[in-house]
Amino acid sequence: MKRHRFEPARLIAGLTALTLGTGYGLDALGLWQAPGLWLFLALPAGLLLSGVTAAVWATLRRHRAPHTDPPPLTHP
Repeated sequence: MKRHRFEPARLIAGLTALTLGTGYGLDALGLWQAPGLWLFLALPAGLLLSGVTAAVWATLRRHRAPHTDPPPLTHP
């Protein structure tokens, strides 16, 4: 299986969506009384945090020293 680069912004966005879905689902089942405004404001806050994380991660990748491979060994 091909490995993918780690992208923390996608992780944060996914966790935000999972948390919101769980919160609204538990509220719909009557198992938890969700504070309406908090769940409503959690989406923009999570997306904002994800965007900031993506910007910082891209800056770090851009300014990281380029990886140089050693020259291949040749046999005589």
